[in-house]
Amino acid sequence: MKTDFVSQLSAQGYAVLEPAGNQVVIEYVVNVGRNAGKKVWLGFQIGDEFPANCPSGPHFKAIDDGWVNPGNAIQNYNGFGQEWIYWSRPHPNWTATSLTVKEYMAHIRNLLLNE
Repeated sequence: MKTDFVSQLSAQGYAVLEPAGNQVVIEYVVNVGRNAGKKVWLGFQIGDEFPANCPSGPHFKAIDDGWVNPGNAIQNYNGFGQEWIYWSRPHPNWTATSLTVKEYMAHIRNLLLNE
């Protein structure tokens, strides 16, 4: 459930925003890849079936100048807003993992490393 996702994010030290419905947003400092050192809003859509099912791919909204959007990203997809970019990259092996937010955030870090 979304509440599980939010509580696990909070336990990792993230200040969690819940703008609407199944949306969850955090401020994230990228520490790898071509956007290393930049801040971005990172948004997720969390279904009621979490943790059995993986959250959607991430949504990004630049905070810092110079943010480079990931390749093959789609603007304003799934209702986050015009300034948001959606990157269709859900976790590829979710059911073989610990099914935790920690695992999902490691996936996000890996995506940004390889972008």
